Amino acid sequence: MGGGRSGPRLWYKEIGRGMYRDVRARAPYYWSDWRDAWNYRVIPATTMIFFSNVLPGIAFSLDLIETTSQYGVTEVLLSSFMASALFSLFGAQPLCILGVTGPITVLNSTIYNILQTSPNPPNYLQFVGWVYLWGALLHFAAALLGAVNFLSKVTRFSCDTFGFFVSVVYLQYGAQILIRQFTSPAVQSSTALAALVLALLMLGVSHLWLRLADSPYFSRPIRRFCADYGMPITLIATSGMGYWGALRGVQTLPTGGSFVATGGREWVVPFWELEGKWVGIAFPFGVILFILFYFDHNVSSLIAQSSDFPLRKPPGFHWDFFLLGISTFLAGLLGLPAPNGLIPQAPIHTRSLLILGPPKHDPETEEEKEGAERAMSGPQGGVRPGKEVPVGVVEQRVSNLAQGSLCLVLLSPPFMHLLGLVPRGVLAGLFWYMGTDALFTSGVTAKLLYLLTDPPLLSPTDPLLPARRSRILLFLLIELLGFGATFAIVQTVAAIGFPVVIFALVPIRLWAVPRLGFDEGEMRALDGAVASAFTMASVGGSL
Repeated sequence: MGGGRSGPRLWYKEIGRGMYRDVRARAPYYWSDWRDAWNYRVIPATTMIFFSNVLPGIAFSLDLIETTSQYGVTEVLLSSFMASALFSLFGAQPLCILGVTGPITVLNSTIYNILQTSPNPPNYLQFVGWVYLWGALLHFAAALLGAVNFLSKVTRFSCDTFGFFVSVVYLQYGAQILIRQFTSPAVQSSTALAALVLALLMLGVSHLWLRLADSPYFSRPIRRFCADYGMPITLIATSGMGYWGALRGVQTLPTGGSFVATGGREWVVPFWELEGKWVGIAFPFGVILFILFYFDHNVSSLIAQSSDFPLRKPPGFHWDFFLLGISTFLAGLLGLPAPNGLIPQAPIHTRSLLILGPPKHDPETEEEKEGAERAMSGPQGGVRPGKEVPVGVVEQRVSNLAQGSLCLVLLSPPFMHLLGLVPRGVLAGLFWYMGTDALFTSGVTAKLLYLLTDPPLLSPTDPLLPARRSRILLFLLIELLGFGATFAIVQTVAAIGFPVVIFALVPIRLWAVPRLGFDEGEMRALDGAVASAFTMASVGGSL
């Protein structure tokens, strides 16, 4: 009898407990999050993330802008600003960068195409407003009921596969931008060729900066400067080349009026005026949106706070997922594409805030070496694990808020004009650069390169050595099948269901992969927790 009565009381006590714990754990660090921003690393981090967030977000939205005519550059910039302001001011994980991603533009475009098949389609923005509202309510329920704890089951298998998918999507979007140049009857072949030249210059020169940063040449401050500012400098320089000599006349970004909604509509979307039957039809789309954001945003947060980075301040997945529900609702109310966590921008942001120094002891453990090598896999200015390793991260809120505020600055007339001068070919090169850079640091790529390496030339400390090559190949094939299924469905009329395929990676790893003949040591070598036990404590630990 007593046990029967205690059950409901305990169940009700759990509502909101995860959010409460997140806020209680992070609140003591709130003011230090602002004081700790008094560090030079915040400047290059802000610069890097601003350029790698705003321009890809706009480019991702070009399809959405041209297909629906309901969104414009103004909406994309406001969405990025809203998310950065909300999460930098109130979030428990301010290092995670949010913005407009490829998956949400695919979802919104697919919804539009589906609605157009109806003989009497509803108002698109009102329908999407209800989709976002349903999704927001599911976000609130998941955060309050502790459903975010399912993240404890997410391992590197799911994150690497999804990250590989995002990297290839970046490469695909870059190619699509150029294909439109060559297939558009309004664009001359010489102009399209100039766009291709600018794209290749953007890709090649950006990687040259990174190679220089990783070389033994010049002093360490110069190499660090190359790593921090090489890509932004290249982007500005190649944009200028679009107005020089034979490269003149390339297509540029489409921009609208400053702070003016697309089509001259009111900023508040009256979604409550939508006909009742369409409100019900919007619900399954809201479920799809919830599944997408549950995986995409939380995985972005996990990777941005992975065990590769020596973080000291506690995370807060439940609280931040509740905030994501608020931003999703606001996006629907204002007619903006909904923002969520970004890959690869979120881990790039954390990596750019790394503080490097000599190892605290010698020799390092194998686990420490592996974590240092992963953290250093991005451009760090010629340093090497064993000589200099990550000893800290500038954990603060200013860089996220600053890059979002710069998006708002872009909406002013002079800067909106400058934004409209960026050639589309440069955007294509930026996509290729970010996609290839993410591929170089992907766990899927690491396994592929391991299998292609001559065995006598393998490093004796390679973390994959404990696993049989046949098991590595099998694990890699499973990851590539997961990527292939996700990528394939996005190319079809069933693209609306791709978040379900992404989410299915988790149960496949939990229940199917261990039954394929992997021993315990091989599973440790091939897979593992994404973040440290300190970070995963917010969701009840890791698998």
